[in-house]
Amino acid sequence: MRSSRKIVILDTSILCVWLRVPGFDRAGSDVQFWDYYRIDQKLASEIASNSTLVLPLATLIETGNHIAKCNGDRFEVAQRFCEVLRHSIDSKHPWAAFSEQSELWNSQMLAELADKWPEQAAGKVSLGDATIIEVANYYAKAFSNREVEIFTGDYGLKSYERKITDASLIPRRRR
Repeated sequence: MRSSRKIVILDTSILCVWLRVPGFDRAGSDVQFWDYYRIDQKLASEIASNSTLVLPLATLIETGNHIAKCNGDRFEVAQRFCEVLRHSIDSKHPWAAFSEQSELWNSQMLAELADKWPEQAAGKVSLGDATIIEVANYYAKAFSNREVEIFTGDYGLKSYERKITDASLIPRRRR
């Protein structure tokens, strides 16, 4: 991954608004309210600051499902989405290589997810959100010198960001 100051992980809600998926014209509420223009401005700022954007597998699948079911020109929206996907596959600036996440989906990691998720589900964390949290943890550990942000309008998912970034910024001490 190229040198960047920050890693920004996109949630489905944000990506759907940014791609202008019909029926998804805003995400979040209150302070976490995001519309197309606010998202576009933030992403432009992140790109100008050399941040790296990450497209998690859950975001990919969920966004694709929303596009396939939306009212409107699904073909046009799908083309915009696939352009983003291709940039992620090719690791084209500002996107992280999609393949970087591949180790998260091996049998050991999936078994760990299966062990953890029932408790998360009891706390109303969806499987998609649980995997986005895993992606954020992966990047926080792999690039501990960089800030990791979960870009979402979902308060519940956003609350995990603090735990991720705080843990990743704790310096290791010699004993």
